[in-house]
Amino acid sequence: MKPEKVLTIGIDIDGTVTSPSSIVPLMNESFGKDLRYEDCFEYNLANVYKITDAEFDKWLDENGERLYTEAPVHGNADQILRGWHSHHQLIYISAREARHRAVTLDWFSRYDIPFHEVDLVGSHDKLAAAKRWGVDLFLEDRLENALQLSEALQIPVFLFDTPYNQSELPPLIHRVKTWDEVQKMVQVLNLARTSV
Repeated sequence: MKPEKVLTIGIDIDGTVTSPSSIVPLMNESFGKDLRYEDCFEYNLANVYKITDAEFDKWLDENGERLYTEAPVHGNADQILRGWHSHHQLIYISAREARHRAVTLDWFSRYDIPFHEVDLVGSHDKLAAAKRWGVDLFLEDRLENALQLSEALQIPVFLFDTPYNQSELPPLIHRVKTWDEVQKMVQVLNLARTSV
C-alpha cells in the first residue's frame, strides 16, 4: 500500500534546488565583470551589475536556456528530494517561463530529481500557484517571495541563506544554510502533523 503524502511542499527552483551562485560566472562572462557571488547583496542583479532592468531581461532571454542547463545542484538537494518523493507531494513553483519547460525537465531528469508537478509561472508572484496547489510549506531564496507567501498563506517558509536576502525575519520564515538543515526541519514539521 502506497503511503499517504504527508506534506505538500512548494519548492522554488533557481537558487534553491540549483546553486544560488550559478548565474554569476555567466553574467561575468557576458558583462566583462569579475564579481563574486558574495558581492551580490541584492536580488536584482541589474543593480549589482550596473545595467538596466531591460538589459538584464534581454540577457536572461538570450542566456536562460544555457543558465538552466548548466546550473549545478544546490548541495545535496537531489538526494534529499529523492528521499522525500514517496512521502511528500513535491510541487516546484518557479518564476521561469513556460517556454523553458523542456530544459527544466531535462535538468531534473539528468540529476534524477523527482517531482509531482512543475509549475513555471513566469513571474516572481507565486502566491496564486501556491494557493492552487495547497502547499503546506515553501522553500525559497528570494526574501520578497518568502515574506509574501508566509504572510498570505500563514505557512512556514524555509529561506536559503544568501547575500541578497539578509533581513530580520518574521516568525514563520526560517533561515537555512543547507539542505540537511531543511531535512531536519521537515522531519519536525512532519512529526507535528502526524501526531495531531
